[in-house]
Amino acid sequence: MRSPDGVMPLHTPLMPLLAKEFRDLAAGRALWILVLVICPVVGYGFVQAVALYSAVSRSAASFPELARGLSPFDGVLVPTFGAFYVATTLLFPFVAIRSISAEKQNGGLPLLLQLPYRTATLVLVKLAAVLVGWLIALLPGLSALAFWAGLGGHLYAPETSTLLLGHGLYGLLIAAVGLFAAAVSDASATAAIVALSFTLGAWVFDFMATGQGAWARRLADFSPTAALKGFESGLFSLPATLGMLIASAALVALAIIWLPTGRSRVAKTLFSMGAVVAGSGLAIPASELRLYADFTENRRNSFPAAEEAALKQLTAPLAIIVSLSPDDPRLADLNREILAKLRRLLPDLSVAIGETSKSLFGPASDDRYGVITYDYTGKRQESRSTSPREVLPLLFDLAGVTVAASDEGGDYPGYPLVTDAKFAAPWFYAALPLLFALLWWLGRRRAVRAL
Repeated sequence: MRSPDGVMPLHTPLMPLLAKEFRDLAAGRALWILVLVICPVVGYGFVQAVALYSAVSRSAASFPELARGLSPFDGVLVPTFGAFYVATTLLFPFVAIRSISAEKQNGGLPLLLQLPYRTATLVLVKLAAVLVGWLIALLPGLSALAFWAGLGGHLYAPETSTLLLGHGLYGLLIAAVGLFAAAVSDASATAAIVALSFTLGAWVFDFMATGQGAWARRLADFSPTAALKGFESGLFSLPATLGMLIASAALVALAIIWLPTGRSRVAKTLFSMGAVVAGSGLAIPASELRLYADFTENRRNSFPAAEEAALKQLTAPLAIIVSLSPDDPRLADLNREILAKLRRLLPDLSVAIGETSKSLFGPASDDRYGVITYDYTGKRQESRSTSPREVLPLLFDLAGVTVAASDEGGDYPGYPLVTDAKFAAPWFYAALPLLFALLWWLGRRRAVRAL
């Protein structure tokens, strides 16, 4: 309790509070329903991914060029954790919501706020407990990695770690969304609507990326799903990492502001505006920190080292005008193979999607359709290619840059593997769910004994 003068005692032990939150987490239904759903979803995704990868590997036995394009990271790991991502987006917010909404409904929140802990401490402890729940939900995905390694599949630690880091940051953000939604809502149903509005709204931003207009594509870049896609490609991005951390911190701060019951809504609103302004003030400079690291084994997110060194000599502004419709597949190829890589290398790069006229059956009404113009210090080059092998020499010629001889090794060998993961199905469909059900039962028993 607080002292008579209203001052909170120092050095209040956190272990009783942590134990209480972990006990509530284990006794509740939200976490265990989540993991019981994730087990078969991740298991099915893993088995199907291995089956498809094996089918392509059989063809690669006759075509060596196809074998060099086989990456277990893209073929097995990303699809498996894609199933985990969907479950995290749709179900994990309810784990965080329950940690606050349950105490609001049973009348325990006012008593909790009377304990000798600051509101920030209470919310952060709840966040820690929710993240432990996320680690429990991650076990099916980690099991898939273990099965893949046991089958003889190749795992490259740097890119696998980057994938797990991305999902961890995404899980942190979703947990913060759930805590904020529960703090501002009086009922768990309302909190669920708030949380799902945020997570599903992020998907709307992703769909907007395919729409017309540069503003829609720019807005889609702020989607957490877009940030996660970078990690799913094996690319570490400091701006994306800091952006997700700042967004999570801002949402947790808002939860801290709205959780106390005695503070007026006007005061909460003013404090919330301050938190949003502070978060925006941190996010803007963080987005300008151009630190990226390509952790993929085949360096597919980067140009060869010699060409990157030459491109860094382009210190003047480079303007690129693309005469392609936003829904043209060639624009996606250009962005993946050239533009995205250039953005990470050149700070003074500007890309404009030019106005084009396109007929119903193709770009027959515009002779300039498909032309890509590169402007550097008043010099211009044009091309219709989306291949770095043809575009980069144009840039080097514009800048008068000489490319040093490359000392890189051979091509990516690829890792074809013909195998069958169906023997893992009983683990995901029966053994692991039964283990989680047993843990749920034990958690409820301990919670009843603690009452």
